Amino acid sequence: MELLTERYKDKVLGIIGCFDKVVITGTMTQMCYTNGMSTYLFRNGVRVFDYAKFAEPYRDILRANARNLAEKNGIKIDHINKADIQKEDVVHAALEKLQKGEGGGEIKKVDGLFYIISAMERCPTYTPWFDKKKGWAYLKSGWSQCLHYYFYFMDKTLGLCYVRVPMWLPCRLQIYFNGHNWLANMLSKNGIEYQMADNAFLSVGDFEKAQEISNRFSIKALHRLLDKFAEIYCPIFKSFGSTYHWSVMQVEYSTDIIFRYQRDLQAIYENLVRTAIHTVKPEHIATFLGHKLHGKL
Repeated sequence: MELLTERYKDKVLGIIGCFDKVVITGTMTQMCYTNGMSTYLFRNGVRVFDYAKFAEPYRDILRANARNLAEKNGIKIDHINKADIQKEDVVHAALEKLQKGEGGGEIKKVDGLFYIISAMERCPTYTPWFDKKKGWAYLKSGWSQCLHYYFYFMDKTLGLCYVRVPMWLPCRLQIYFNGHNWLANMLSKNGIEYQMADNAFLSVGDFEKAQEISNRFSIKALHRLLDKFAEIYCPIFKSFGSTYHWSVMQVEYSTDIIFRYQRDLQAIYENLVRTAIHTVKPEHIATFLGHKLHGKL
């Protein structure tokens, strides 16, 4: 099979591959499972049926932390209670407004925390339960609704990020960043010129060097950043003498193929889209995700 990059290699300026959307979850190692939480309660003399009373002070600490961060950064907490409102649209509108400033002239650089959203959403939690046959009480894992805070900020290394913090134990965190933004920051630090449009590179001064930088993405460095984010936005984990364990929830890898001229891509773009639509079927997507396509669909 002839690759697209081989067939049109004389028209392609360069190719760059990097991580794209990355979503990571963080769980407190001692609290992320029922036996762990039950053991902690037992060791600290807390009755299983007092779990809610035990968790309330930590909720209040996290709420106070969110208010303090908002006040410190001169921003308000925007509560969203409608499912049809896309948080990404709201945040990008706020970011664009900050970048343009009041006059709407020169683009300003945004650093640090710039927006906070609160929303009621599903979260994993524990429910006290008494087994009459066995004669003891224990915690059952399940799902509930609780208030969440989304902290949006511009990090010097990762670019635009958010940290999603539930206000109820066991406080499973969710952290997002985009690998394109990380690579763009690395290119700037290494003096390599580039142009971006939305979430893709239009040009790169040195494709070979840029790919080397992309391939050196450091998991250890990322881990240190994640630990720092947890300390800022969910400081209660220190109270349990615990740490956060980080797991990949979603990761995308992007290959940007940059053509020399727009007209060259425009000439084949329609065929590319049509071929992709007719080649990849719903059953291919379903089986790739480990599911079977139901006959009724």
